[in-house]
Amino acid sequence: MSAVGISIQDATFAYPNSPSILNDLNLDIAPGEVVALLGASGCGKSTLLKAFANLITLRSGEILFDGEQPTHRSGDFSFVFQDANLLPWRTVRQNVELPTELGAGSQGRRERDSSGQTESLTAKSDAIESLLHSVQLPEAAFEKFPRELSGGMRMRTSIARALVTDPSILLLDEPFAALDDLLRTRLNELVLELWSQRKRTIVFVTHNIAEAVFLSHRVAILAHGKIACLLENKLAWPRESGQRISPEFAAIYASISQALAEAQES
Repeated sequence: MSAVGISIQDATFAYPNSPSILNDLNLDIAPGEVVALLGASGCGKSTLLKAFANLITLRSGEILFDGEQPTHRSGDFSFVFQDANLLPWRTVRQNVELPTELGAGSQGRRERDSSGQTESLTAKSDAIESLLHSVQLPEAAFEKFPRELSGGMRMRTSIARALVTDPSILLLDEPFAALDDLLRTRLNELVLELWSQRKRTIVFVTHNIAEAVFLSHRVAILAHGKIACLLENKLAWPRESGQRISPEFAAIYASISQALAEAQES
């Protein structure tokens, strides 16, 4: 699959007997763009991700993908949550394989070779191992169960599972929030490495301004169910860990911090 652009127009959403969470929200995301969603708790960040993934139905408004109505094929989106949500009775390898067993995505479809035979189990296993290596999991972890893994390894497994269907859009809902700063930084670098390899569209929710600066092309600040401010992130590419202590990084951080404070006060 290739990256897909997203356009959400005049989106409104509320749970039954509750105030609106999204209020005529508008946002356009270019194919292959990385967009960070910042804002106070309850401002609609996670709800917006769920709308993109068709996990909720908007009360009004619409979402377009590359300018067209969504088909909502299961392989178009992958979601990584704050909790890794791994099945405890399955190994790392088996957790990552699960979406292919369910028939999701381009790799999950039963592909045929020139002789008309289904893709071999060996080829599938090789593809899974390649993906596990790409998220920097050691081979010794492949056959372990979630209870035997560190928090960082569980999250790497969750990311690998999200990528196994080769989604056109990757949605991240604070997946690193519970990790220590050092591990969070390493996984931020992993996300950028994976993005550089696949150039997929990524939308991620975070409360961490430094994370938003390091990962994104643009930062969308939500307040009162709307996009209160949309900021271009001019931090130079390619991104490197040393940029985190640069004057450029500090200036962008300060600008986003001020815009976030102003949005919360409005």
